[in-house]
Amino acid sequence: MLSTNSDVRQFLGSEVITTYENAKVVILPIPFEATTTYRKGCEKGPFALIEASDQLECYDDELKKETCFEIGIYTNPAIADTRNNPHISLEEMLEITEKTVSKLIADDKFVIALGGEHGITSGVVKAYQKALNEPFTVVQIDAHGDLRHDYEGSIHNHACVMHRILEMGLPSLPVAIRSISRFEADLIAEKQIPVVWDWDISNNTEWIDQALAKITTKKVFLTIDLDGIDPSLIPGVGTPEPGGLKWHDTLRFLRRLFTKFEVIGCDVMELAPISDSVVSEFTSAKLVYKLIGYYLLNS
Repeated sequence: MLSTNSDVRQFLGSEVITTYENAKVVILPIPFEATTTYRKGCEKGPFALIEASDQLECYDDELKKETCFEIGIYTNPAIADTRNNPHISLEEMLEITEKTVSKLIADDKFVIALGGEHGITSGVVKAYQKALNEPFTVVQIDAHGDLRHDYEGSIHNHACVMHRILEMGLPSLPVAIRSISRFEADLIAEKQIPVVWDWDISNNTEWIDQALAKITTKKVFLTIDLDGIDPSLIPGVGTPEPGGLKWHDTLRFLRRLFTKFEVIGCDVMELAPISDSVVSEFTSAKLVYKLIGYYLLNS
């Protein structure tokens, strides 16, 4: 059993505290930041999101239920916390992440990891790959390709995470992409990665069906870099890009994804709070709650 430290601030606050044993969903904060290159502060993201979640209403007006009272939600103590230990290496972070997520999977928990920088995702996904005996697709909501082989001297830079996924032999579905390098464009063409470009989404009312038709596995892992969402909705990210998914398009896509496929786990990355604004963390917290709701609906 992982720690049940009562001092850990809980997602949705004290009103819905559930013990680890009774929880089906585990929120896993990973406040690690080492390679961000524009706006800093994503190590503060997990706790800003959890704090903002205390202001959410428990009733989901779309699903017509109080999700949190129908499924146990437990908030795990943070791991790989560079706020308290800035000397944690990328390799150490990935090892800690993989080990922790592997334990949660073994305990039959549905994991939602909160970053922290996007490089964390390769450690999360590696744990799922080791635990499962079948392939799965990594669905990536993101503004950026994150397909560079290496960046600023590291293969574990946040700009390289999807290249690491590619090396694992896992298929991916990048969604809302609108910023890539020439190297990434050539790699996408060479590997025939089925990118759902942001430009095409903006001009196509059938994009969700067309996107989901590209997934060839029964199971998917969902990674959300919050800069994949329109920055007018979530401006507090490390590298904001014009365009991106609107709120209701995001929810429609996610609900269809959870309905059509078995979503085995999720992460939500790169929230970098803005001083004197709570818009980004509150919207991100609501997005996490919607993920839990869609999981409950299809579990």
